[in-house]
Amino acid sequence: MTQEAFLNAVRDAVGPKGLVRDGDEIAPWTMDWRGRYRGVALALAAPADTGQVAAVVRLCAEHRVPIVPQGGNTSMVGGATPDTSGQALILSLRRLNRIRRLDARAGLAVAEAGVVLSTLHEAAIEQSARFPLSLGAKGSATIGGLCATNAGGTQVLRFGTMRSLVLGLEAVLPDGSVLDTLAPLKKDNRGPDLKQILIGAEGTLGIITAATLQLVPLPPQIATAWVGLASPQHALDLLRRLEGAGLAVESFELVPADSLALVLRHIPGTRAPLTQPAPWNALVEVTGGEGVRVALERQLVAALEASVALDAVFAENQAQAMGFWRIRESISEAERASGPAVQHDISIPVDAMPDFMLSAAAEVERRFPDTTVSAYGHLGDGNVHFHVRAPEGAVAESWIAEVGKPISGFVYDLVTAAGGSISAEHGIGQMKLAEFARLAEPARLHALRALKAAFDPLGIMNPGKLIPPSLASDAAAP
Repeated sequence: MTQEAFLNAVRDAVGPKGLVRDGDEIAPWTMDWRGRYRGVALALAAPADTGQVAAVVRLCAEHRVPIVPQGGNTSMVGGATPDTSGQALILSLRRLNRIRRLDARAGLAVAEAGVVLSTLHEAAIEQSARFPLSLGAKGSATIGGLCATNAGGTQVLRFGTMRSLVLGLEAVLPDGSVLDTLAPLKKDNRGPDLKQILIGAEGTLGIITAATLQLVPLPPQIATAWVGLASPQHALDLLRRLEGAGLAVESFELVPADSLALVLRHIPGTRAPLTQPAPWNALVEVTGGEGVRVALERQLVAALEASVALDAVFAENQAQAMGFWRIRESISEAERASGPAVQHDISIPVDAMPDFMLSAAAEVERRFPDTTVSAYGHLGDGNVHFHVRAPEGAVAESWIAEVGKPISGFVYDLVTAAGGSISAEHGIGQMKLAEFARLAEPARLHALRALKAAFDPLGIMNPGKLIPPSLASDAAAP
């Protein structure tokens, strides 16, 4: 079959509105969210339902056409960007955007892959329920992408990552067959849990088309506070105090003074929560009954008296709480406005996180003079966003090209030595592929390659992402 005949067959499968061939229309979908990776696509197919997805995958399998699944295109690691060969078909899930079922009493929702996270949030709230996963890209990130990357966000501390919130899954496998495990079975001993193999696989083993998701009741009250602290160690002490007091801590976001300063400088409408700046800050959110604010206030007063905290202020209404959260969610945007940086999404054992944030920052700044490290993130789950900012006046492309890889290699060596992971919630994609191959234990790489060979023997599913090629295939490559 010629390329033209193949594309005509895809058009027949998805309808005239489901196939885009114009390069200018496709262009926005061939570049990653950070603008670091740009590829070329054969075309963009946008199926309207699972049956159409399966039909397109069968065509691609028959004619050995690579597929790049794409949701909201918010990948931070180039995980949804095609390569430069122009041979891959982008398969967009954006038209699969129905919430098939939302049952607050049963505590579940069945959402298709193209449903935007904020849309699911709004639909759940209308039924006095909520989906307890949120992140800065909630206005564009989709359910399929969140599943494919095992996304985390700001409420992992209490509810876990996407892996913990997916009760069932529907997916199209690389041969075009449809796996349906949407039924939310609490017991199912028909072998390994296939949905968990697909969650976090970044579209390399199949295409997620829908998910059954856990909903939780809306909390009667939410108490939100901004706390000033002298160090990350004091922050961990405060978190343990709150947990020890039996408070339902949903979020505990750690923000250093320099990150806060960047937000205040570059993000209009933001303001400092505390009168006196603190070296470190924690954005704390606790849920519970009518007395939750009083209980949190009591613990913060005790922390102040014990010199664990330096200062604290409560959000008196939802607008103030949103103002606190805007600061936290704008850090990446503020950093981009301030100049080039090399970003790292890593995880460290929780109890080791405070010491690592300080010691690793000092080692990086000593090894790479004139750089500045900003380490912030989700203290309760060990997720550190470890960003190394360029010297003032540095030209982004040349600076990153010159020192980006050495910096990342050095950071990932420190992470590995600390028993951590080089990817906490953004995935491996193509950005971390070489470092993953260098640092991962052989057993992990062997298992991933075996899964890839079993699920996708033709190698058409999101090639060049997540799973490093074996040495044998490297040697055979032209």
